[in-house]
Amino acid sequence: MRRFGPLAALGVAFAGQVAGAVGPDAGLLAASTAGGLGVEALLHHRHRRLSRVLSKARANVMVRHLIRDLLLVAGLMNLEPQGPGRHYLPLCYGLLLCYALYFACQGAVAKVRRSRALPVLTRNIDASALRLRPAPPALLARRPGVRLLATGLPATSGLTATALTGDGRWAGAGVALSVLLAGAGLAVLLAWLLPGRRPPGEAEVLAWFDAWLAAYRPTVGMYFSGGTSSAYQADMWLEPLAGLGGRAGLGGRGERPVIVLRERFMLQKLGPTDLPVVCVPKVAHLMRLEHSTLGVLLHPANSGKTSQVLRIPSIKHAFVNHGESDKLSSCNPYAKAYDEVWVAGPAARERYARAEVGVDDRDVVEIGRPQLAPIEAHAGPPAAGRPVTVLYAPTWEGWTDDPGNTSVILAGENLVRALLADPGVRLLYRPHPMTGSVDPRAAAADARIRRMVGGGGTAVAMPARTRRAFPARADGAERMLLQGAPEPGRAAAVAAEEAAREAAYWAGLGPREHRVVTGAGPSLYSCFNRADLLISDVSSVVSDFLASGKPYAVANTGGLSEDEFRAVFPTVRAATVLTPDARGVPALLEAVRDPSKDRLAGVRAELKEQLLGPADPPSPARFAAAVEALGARAAARGARVPGPRGETAVRVPGRDG
Repeated sequence: MRRFGPLAALGVAFAGQVAGAVGPDAGLLAASTAGGLGVEALLHHRHRRLSRVLSKARANVMVRHLIRDLLLVAGLMNLEPQGPGRHYLPLCYGLLLCYALYFACQGAVAKVRRSRALPVLTRNIDASALRLRPAPPALLARRPGVRLLATGLPATSGLTATALTGDGRWAGAGVALSVLLAGAGLAVLLAWLLPGRRPPGEAEVLAWFDAWLAAYRPTVGMYFSGGTSSAYQADMWLEPLAGLGGRAGLGGRGERPVIVLRERFMLQKLGPTDLPVVCVPKVAHLMRLEHSTLGVLLHPANSGKTSQVLRIPSIKHAFVNHGESDKLSSCNPYAKAYDEVWVAGPAARERYARAEVGVDDRDVVEIGRPQLAPIEAHAGPPAAGRPVTVLYAPTWEGWTDDPGNTSVILAGENLVRALLADPGVRLLYRPHPMTGSVDPRAAAADARIRRMVGGGGTAVAMPARTRRAFPARADGAERMLLQGAPEPGRAAAVAAEEAAREAAYWAGLGPREHRVVTGAGPSLYSCFNRADLLISDVSSVVSDFLASGKPYAVANTGGLSEDEFRAVFPTVRAATVLTPDARGVPALLEAVRDPSKDRLAGVRAELKEQLLGPADPPSPARFAAAVEALGARAAARGARVPGPRGETAVRVPGRDG
């Protein structure tokens, strides 16, 4: 009901204004007007979601404010003893002019925004040559509702004062001041459209982008497109990609990495990195990469926009995925659209072969999982007197209604209840960030589990990341200006800061304190290093956890027998299989405490190599070798079929054609 309280208050305020205007009752009219303005302030500061809902229902702040002013004018006319006279005409014309200026401001805002919507946005690239300027003040350019309330407040206040005092000069002064404020705002916005203050045009920005590509000469990139909650899929490849740039002294050729994004909002969603990042929203501008030195693009996810960049024949494309598991999504038929499919180990190669989705085995390259380097190896059971730290990290429900996708709905509460019943257990619950996004049952179960684990799911306070603070007015162009070439050593400083944040988190968590770990908390791999046991579902979390060699369990909620479950999902071969009723939890915890009862240790070691590949050569070296080999293929094709990078284009049949 708290959600609809402001809506009810707004309705009461308007009803009071109507009664005060018709009555007429000056006190009621003034009080209701003041109450309505107070509710507007509350909507803006504390109930923005409700404000957006009202806007979608065509009851935005402009409509509400116009009705409020019209009721005031109607009330003033009814309060006039001799009836409304002609002296109200200037007042009405003044209000009309005030709203006309507001609409003109809206048009100017749209024009300014279009002029500042650059065809290419960047991070970590010096864009000073474009002579970009800061954005207009947020009050003018980004907050139309607040702008209307600010400029219209003098008029509304003057009308209210006239209703109370009967002195029309208050209304006249208020309306005049509102007209002046709205006119000044319009003049400021129009000044941003003058030739000397306009941002560079499309042609100039694209020419600058081409010049940057020619100067930087990128060799390998990561292409990513996705929604607001999918940035983690790209984040896990940032460090491996950055490592390619420093391999010249290790026998590598020293790659020049770049990140290519398609959505403007993703520039700020992407995690900390010093790599150059370019965002190219339009496919026509994306095609300019064909004229660059870029030879290899890595794809951590499939998206609707992936097909657009696959049209560039001069670039070789490798699908690296954002995790591997036995789920069908890990052998998507779309993978055959890429030149190569890079997997961690033999298990993924076999998975593609069994799935028969059209991926040629010759195009499958085993590179390991280069991002797993931070995961620490198993050091034995917890010391005497120390609790068993259990990480419950279920996956989300997926796009289908298969009950085996996530254990949260059918087994989550039972598992958590069984774990909490053991006083020697410390539970870390880390739900998938997309839990509940498809199935409301998963969202409800997740909320109940959070309450069971610890105080409604509130995580331990963790020091905030010292990200660069942008002004409230900042738009894409201003952020591009502020996020120029990074200072030397910034990457190491950010890594040290992140390590300090995680250390502070764990230091603030009691040795027997249960916690919900959310996106604001430590990374998944940091949780791996703290855990003695993982309980999860059939997901990439299991494959990654195997790098530690620690015991793990998988919940079987798909209705299969244990033998069928192990046969269908090879990653479960070294796991303890838990049923939805969680009966096996006590025995599982005993095996963690007593290594002599852990009969799956040898199987885990075998499965680790099958899933993640051999330890030698290390995964980062295999990753770099795969990039170099695919880059050589791209260069060889370019020599045979120059296309836009040469003078002629001749189609050559064959795998590289």
